[in-house]
Parts: sequence; C-alpha cells; structure tokens
Amino acid sequence: MTLAAADMASAMRGHVVSGEPATVPGGFSIDSRTIAPGQAFFAIVAERDGHEFVADAAAKGAAVVVVSRAVELPAAGPVVVEVADTTRALQELGREVRRRSGAKVVAITGSAGKTTTKEATAGFLEAAFTVVKNPGNLNNHLGLPLSLLEMRHGADVAVMELGMNHAGEIRVLVGIAEPEVRVWTNVGDAHIGHFGSADAIADAKAEILEGAGPDTLFVGNADDARVMARAQAFAGRTVTFGYGEGADVRAVDVEDLGLEGMRATIVTAGGRRALRVPLLGRGNLANVLCAAAVATELGVALEDVVARAATLKPARRRGEVLTLGGVRVVDDSYNSSPSALARALEMLSRERHAARRVAVLGEMLELGDQSVALHEACGRAAAGSGLAVLLTVGGEPARMMGEAAVAAGMNRQAVAHAATSAEAAELVPSLVADGDVVLVKGSRGIRTELVVDRLVAVRG
Repeated sequence: MTLAAADMASAMRGHVVSGEPATVPGGFSIDSRTIAPGQAFFAIVAERDGHEFVADAAAKGAAVVVVSRAVELPAAGPVVVEVADTTRALQELGREVRRRSGAKVVAITGSAGKTTTKEATAGFLEAAFTVVKNPGNLNNHLGLPLSLLEMRHGADVAVMELGMNHAGEIRVLVGIAEPEVRVWTNVGDAHIGHFGSADAIADAKAEILEGAGPDTLFVGNADDARVMARAQAFAGRTVTFGYGEGADVRAVDVEDLGLEGMRATIVTAGGRRALRVPLLGRGNLANVLCAAAVATELGVALEDVVARAATLKPARRRGEVLTLGGVRVVDDSYNSSPSALARALEMLSRERHAARRVAVLGEMLELGDQSVALHEACGRAAAGSGLAVLLTVGGEPARMMGEAAVAAGMNRQAVAHAATSAEAAELVPSLVADGDVVLVKGSRGIRTELVVDRLVAVRG
C-alpha cells in the first residue's frame, strides 16, 4: 500500500499546503528526537506542543510534516499537510490504512496480561498468517494508530493491544481499529483509583464489545464473572477460555512448575493435547489459553498452537527469569497491581528449588483511597507465600504493606523498607544469598527495574 502526502491529506480531511503531493514517507513518527530521515512527523498537541519541534523534525530529514497551524520552514523543506487536529488526523489515517489493508484485526484488552496475550496470539497466528502487532506498549490513542499504519506493508491479521486508564478510552480505540475479533482477558484492580470499583473498571473495559455485528467474534474469560456478565449482550459470537468445565478452551491436569513454567492438558472442540508453557504461573497459562482460543478460531491447527506455546518467552521485565550466579531473579518490574502481585506471589510460593524466597515489592500506583487497604492485603499475601525476606519500596502504602506482612507473621527483622528504588538497589545485594529466588515487582513509576539492574551489575 502506497501512501503519498496527497493520500494522507485526503484520509485526514486536510490539505497539502506546500511541497510535492506525490511524496511518499517511509514511516511515521510523533517524536522529533527519534524520527528517521524520510518519515512523516505528526505535530501532536499534548503536554508539549509538537509544533515546537517541527523544525527539528525537518532538520533530521522528515519528508512530510502534519500540522494544525502554520509553521515556518525552509523553502526546500518537507511537504506540509495541514489538518484540523493532528491527533484525530493520525487516528483517521490509521483507520484508513486498516480498512484498505483487507486484514482482520484482533483487539485485546484486560486489566492484566494484555501484552503477554498479544505476543502469544501473534506467535500462534504466525503459523498460518502474516501478522502485524503493536510494538512494545504502543496501545493508546497515539500508539494504536501508529501500529495500524504498519499494516500498509501487507498483513493477513493485525493483533492490537488496547490500553486504558479512564472510561471512554477503549471506545475510541475500538472505533479506530474496527476489530473483527474482540478479546477481554480479565477485570482486575489496576487503575482502580480512577474508577472507584472493579465494576466501574469492568464497565469501561466492556467498551470492547461496542459496535459489534453478528459476524464479530468475542473471546472472553469464562472464569471472570464480570467479563461474562457484560458479554451476555454481545451482538456476535462468543468463545470462552479458562479453567472451569464450561469454558470452550480450557486447561485440565494443571501442574505449576515454579520458575520452569506450567504444564497442562488443553481441551478444545478440536481435541485435547499436552501443553507445556515456559511462562510463569496460572495467570500466564490463562493468557495462553486465550491466545489459543483466538488462533484456533481463525484456523490455526491445535498442534501448531501447542508447538509454539512451548517456545514462548516473556516480554522484557514481565516475568523474565535471570540467573545471576547462584541467585535467580524474576524480573517482573515493568508494572504491578494488587491482583497481578497476588498471582506473582502464588507463583513464587510454588517454586520448589529455592533456598529462600525473597521479594522486592514496589508501591502500586493509581489505587486511590483504597491504596493502603490493598497494599495491606498484599502484605498479608506476601507473608503467606513463604517469604524469607521482604523489601518494600515507595511511599506510605508500600511501608504499610511491610507492616501488614509483619502482623501476618513475618519476622520484623526480615522486613525492610526503602523510600526509592535507588535506595533499594543499594540495599538489596546485602539481603540476598546464593540459592535465593528473588521476585522484583512494582508500578512503572516506582522504577523497580533499578533493583534488577543493580543485582545484574553485582552478580551478573
């Protein structure tokens, strides 16, 4: 698919102000710091006004710039396309490419496991199709259309993760992606501070169901009552996954292998097979079941799904297992929420080859007035998971998590607190020893990856 500046202007309801309308950009960017020569630059107006960086983008070789007001550029500069709103223009262009591509779109939302489910789904579908997926976590109102623009290179299926932290955001993303397959992994407590309750989160996530027709496929978590309650009004066809007897794609004979992953039998309408997944814990096994449901519905053979499941690898800092001399570190530092932390602690408790279990747990953000209570519940779960050492990181909620662990039976001498991850990084090498398994997890804003990086530097 060729997108010249004139084509872009038409799709975005704008016009070419200057330059050659036949110019075809080699890619698309919203960041003047990383733009490559020949790409199109969108001057997004957000916390910073992208129009302030148009000249920088032009100096780095931008072929096209998309603006919503006049900018001064050299006469031999890039093609200038003017639109009413640069954010809306990017979204309209992404949707236009999506429509012209002829590919199916799989859209995935949920409180936890979206990225793992996206990666597994894409990996399974690649057994039979050419697949495009969002890189990294480009899953918001800007990242999604940028990802959809990659469909211009040719794809049979696009697998797109949809993120949100406020009501109405999923509705916007569904309107851009227009997915034929809607996937909802679960409802948890991430961002509960913005919503007030898990039911309010579920209502916002349920926007994934809107605008569907009778041919639309919904893949939902049969074990999540909030998901299933809201799916009852879905206009299309529903396929479920989970552990319960009623799930269309389910796991039985489940065996938790600790840091070696999971073993189970996967049961589908097309048969049952032994399944080995190197990802950690039941939460990730559920993500794989979800991905398997999507892939088999789209025509991938169950044998191919099982073979590819055995080769899955965690996304960076999302459950990576690092062997650092005599210490094994579970780097789950990318993000955290109370429900995700509970699953990580359960996984840690099932690891049979650990001299001691150690956890470095960062504060979980965006929990609102429920923050302290949720952190205390996690502290009790930490105490119940057989930890020998607990280091909490962050503000008062994190400190209270440690206090709750002590109240639940952990030795006070085994619980420590650091106000920042930089402080924790200096402290943690003295807290671990050969034979330990160390879980590191926290909200992105707490930056618990610094703890992992310090352990790598000291022991790697």
